[in-house]
Amino acid sequence: MQDIVLYDKQIIGFLEELWGDGFLSPGGPDEVALVINKIDIAGKHVLDIGSGSGACAVLLVSKHRAARVTGIDVEDPVCKAANLRAKEAGVEDRVEILKINPGPFPFDASNFDIVFSKDSIIHLQDKAEMARQAFRVLKPGGHFTASDWLISHDGDPSPQMADYIKEEGLDFAMASPATYLQAMQDAGFVDVELANRNGWYAKVAAQELAWLTGKERDGLSERHGADFIDHQVAIWTKLVVVLESGEHCPHHIRARKPAKNDQGY
Repeated sequence: MQDIVLYDKQIIGFLEELWGDGFLSPGGPDEVALVINKIDIAGKHVLDIGSGSGACAVLLVSKHRAARVTGIDVEDPVCKAANLRAKEAGVEDRVEILKINPGPFPFDASNFDIVFSKDSIIHLQDKAEMARQAFRVLKPGGHFTASDWLISHDGDPSPQMADYIKEEGLDFAMASPATYLQAMQDAGFVDVELANRNGWYAKVAAQELAWLTGKERDGLSERHGADFIDHQVAIWTKLVVVLESGEHCPHHIRARKPAKNDQGY
């Protein structure tokens, strides 16, 4: 049976028009800088989980001076787009994007200095296993730093959140901050920090909805198809509701794998 592709050329093209060339989630270069805030990645080897169409990986080497970025994703269209982006940026010697199968990361233990992800872990069902895998592939003293889409509570989503997730039609597996914290701590991470970004994205998403429904709509419909844009308007309309309620709460998540000289490690 052929795999279902969630991010095909049409959705990649639309999201990049909305969020910037190479970005499949909001915030652009400024948000990448905030995700890695206070973590020096210069000269480091970075694993980019869910590398998408490659803007983050290219930024990490070209602007933030990572020595090397290995990106992983599970779909051909985004991996091809990302590797092409690295080549066009002249950093293909430092950026490698690999298509992998879902499951354990295909890397040796203690292989990376930094594990990074921008808004992709939502597609991974088992946060505890993700945390264990990230811990395993990090070198002692290495850092985990990511942004992700969270739900504010455990248990069933509200009818509004369930309606939004259904409208998105993606394989969302939202976890709560408490679930994330427990997963990271159980994996062995220390200095775990979670920062709620709801206030920022609630404002941005309202602006995005205004853009989708405003004077740009006719042009968007011509470029992407009227039915497609109608669907995006329906998604963003429901998205704004759950952001305004606070139930949908994007977060930054940071943690550290203890160094060998840490007490008890």
